Amino acid sequence: MVVAVAAARRRRVWRWAMRAVASAVMWTAVLQLASITGLWRPRVFADCWGGSGSGGASAGLAALAGEDRVAARLSPPALVPRRVYRSNGYLLVTCNGGLNQMRAGICDMVTIARHLNLTLVLPELDKRSFWADPSDFGDIFDVNHFINSLRDELKIVKALPLKLQLKTRRRLYSMPPISWSNDTYYLKRVLPLARKHKVIHFNKTDARLANNGIPIHLQMLRCRVNFEALRFTPQIEALGRKLISTLQRSGEFVVLHLRYEMDMLSFSGCTHGCSHKETEELTRMRYAYPWWKEKEIDSESKRLQGLCPLTPEEIALVLKALGFSKDTLIYIASGEIYGGERRLAALKAAYPNLVRKEKLLSSNELWPFQNHSTQMAALDYMVSIASNVFIPSYDGNMARVVEGHRRYSGFRKTILLDRTKLVELLDHFQGGSLSWDEFSAAVKEAHQYRMGQPTDRRAIPGRPKEEDYFYANPQECVGSSSMGRLRDVS
Repeated sequence: MVVAVAAARRRRVWRWAMRAVASAVMWTAVLQLASITGLWRPRVFADCWGGSGSGGASAGLAALAGEDRVAARLSPPALVPRRVYRSNGYLLVTCNGGLNQMRAGICDMVTIARHLNLTLVLPELDKRSFWADPSDFGDIFDVNHFINSLRDELKIVKALPLKLQLKTRRRLYSMPPISWSNDTYYLKRVLPLARKHKVIHFNKTDARLANNGIPIHLQMLRCRVNFEALRFTPQIEALGRKLISTLQRSGEFVVLHLRYEMDMLSFSGCTHGCSHKETEELTRMRYAYPWWKEKEIDSESKRLQGLCPLTPEEIALVLKALGFSKDTLIYIASGEIYGGERRLAALKAAYPNLVRKEKLLSSNELWPFQNHSTQMAALDYMVSIASNVFIPSYDGNMARVVEGHRRYSGFRKTILLDRTKLVELLDHFQGGSLSWDEFSAAVKEAHQYRMGQPTDRRAIPGRPKEEDYFYANPQECVGSSSMGRLRDVS
C-alpha cells in the first residue's frame, strides 16, 4: 500500500514538472516571437496594464518610442569594417597655423597617408603660433570617432610603437612636402623615403596637396575627413549647440566673421582707420617676429588691392547697403577686436543686436576654453555653419573652410565680399561723389552673384596660390549623388 501511494505521488510530481517545463518552453517561444516582431518590451506591458483601455497602450507605445530614441543616441555607432593593408611605414605630422588651417592640413594628411598606404599617427597641433595655444588634438576633436570612422580607409594610431619611439628620438627624417603637390609627387618622391626610414615626419601641413588634378576618390576622401571624421569633442559640441539654440530662439541670425584682431592687422600691415600710435604698435609687433618675412608694408596700397579686411566702420556701411535692417541679429565670430569697444561703436550703433559668445554664455561655461584660441574658434565655427547668413570680412582660412562647409550643407547663403570693389565704392561715398542710394545700389549689384551659389572651382595651371581653394568649394563632393558616394569610394 505504501509503495503504491509513493508511486502515485511520483507520477503526479512528474506530470506537474512536465507541465511546468512545457509552459516555460511555450512562453519562451511566445516572448521570442513577440520580441522579433517588435511587439514586446517589459515597460510597455507595465504601462499598458497600469493604464486603462487604449490610453494605457498609447502611453506604452510612446514610452517605447522614447526608449528607442534614447537608446539610439546612447549606443555606440556600428564600426565600419577595418581595411586590411600592408603598411609602408608611419607618418608623423606637425600641423601649422590656426584651427582651420590645421583642419584642412589634417584632411590632406589623412588623404596622403591613405594614398601611400601609411599608418598615420594622431596629428600634433601647432603650439608655436601667435596665440601659443597648448591644445592637443584630443582637446579639440573626438579622437575615437576620428580613428574609428576612418578605419575602412587607413590605420590611425595614437602614438608610435615604443621601439620606433626610441629610434626616432635618436634620428627622425623630417621634411616639409612641396606645396600644392599632386598625388604623383607623393608616390614617386615621398613613398620611397617612407619605406626607407619607416617613419617620416611632415613638419608643415598647410597647402601640401593640390586643389585640382587629384583623383576623384582622393578628393572625396578629403571631404569625408572634413565633414564626417573631424567631429569636435563632446564638450565643444554641447556648448556650440547651446549657442546655436540660443540664437535660433530669436529667429534668423547672421554671422559676421570680423577679422580685425591684432595679429591680423600687424602681419598684413593693414592699418586703415588706426591712430598713429596704433600703427606704430602694430609695426613693432610685426618686427618682433623674425619668421614673418614681410616687414615694410604700404597699408593703403594693399587696401586698394582688396588685400585688407574691412574695418568695423566699413562693415556697418556695407551691411546697411546690402539691405540688412537695424534689428538684424548679428553674431560676431572672431578673437579679441583690436581697439575693443571703441572700434565696435559704429557697428553697434548701426546694429544694436550685436552679440558674441562672451555675451550669450556665462563666464563659468566659457572658463574651460579660456586661453585656448582654437577651442574658442571651434565654437565660432559651429555657429557659423548653422547661421542663416555668413559674411566674412576677409578671405582667411576660417572664411574659406566655412564657405566650403556651407556649400556642402546645401549652398547656405554666404556673402563673399568683393573688397576691391567695396573699397572703391566706400571711398567715393565717403568722399561725397556717390549718394547713399547710388552707393547701396552699386554694392547690391556687385554681390548679386557672390552669395555662395553653385559654381565651378577656378583652376589656374602653374599658379596654385591664385586659383580657388579646394576647401572653399569642394565641388566633387557637393553634387546630388556625392553624399552617398563618400563611403562608396575605395
